[in-house]
Amino acid sequence: MPLRLYFDLLSQPSRAVYMFLRMNNIPFEAKPVALRKGEHLGEEYKKINPFSLVPVIDDDGFKLTESIAIVKYMIQKRGLPDHWFPAQNFKKQARVEEYLLWYHINTRFPAALLFQHLLLIPRATGKPVDHKAVDKFRQKVNTMVSRLEGYFLKDQKYLAGDEISIADIFGACELIQLYACHENALYEKSPIVKAWMERVQKDTNPYFDEAHKMVYRTNDVYKEIAAKL
Repeated sequence: MPLRLYFDLLSQPSRAVYMFLRMNNIPFEAKPVALRKGEHLGEEYKKINPFSLVPVIDDDGFKLTESIAIVKYMIQKRGLPDHWFPAQNFKKQARVEEYLLWYHINTRFPAALLFQHLLLIPRATGKPVDHKAVDKFRQKVNTMVSRLEGYFLKDQKYLAGDEISIADIFGACELIQLYACHENALYEKSPIVKAWMERVQKDTNPYFDEAHKMVYRTNDVYKEIAAKL
């Protein structure tokens, strides 16, 4: 049975896993799950993932539900290049883990909630943008960017060293979402973070752009959407 990937490219972790599989030439059967239609809430999908989340892989009956666990599993199973998640150098591996453990609250949380408060929540409810909440999450993004610049990217090209790792894929997939709602200036104002984003995009293309087509389209129509909110 081929590897199956259940995903929605609206989901940042889904995009990271999708990109990673494509970049490493790992064949998979694509099983799109339309979050906007509520397909993840159906009883059939709950048999695949009782948490009703994406992404999920089914590797010949072995189901795995967490995006970071999925990419680590594929690295080990497929013997992928060591730079992704270094097995031969415990200090380098610890640096990757350091960012991944920091990322959930400090990168994913503020970037996703800023996007949601600017676009998803007003569009779903028809209510005006909550500018107080937007200002709060903008400040959290500003703090995150300063910490990326001052710690994780200090004197090195990537988040965990001078070679790309899975930390960079997960981090970049979160920040690029700000482009969709015209908030990318929050990270582009930092020359260091902006250069890192461009570096990761270049290193992972064409798969980065392939995974983020919907993000780019949302940027194109955001002004029109925002004007109606």
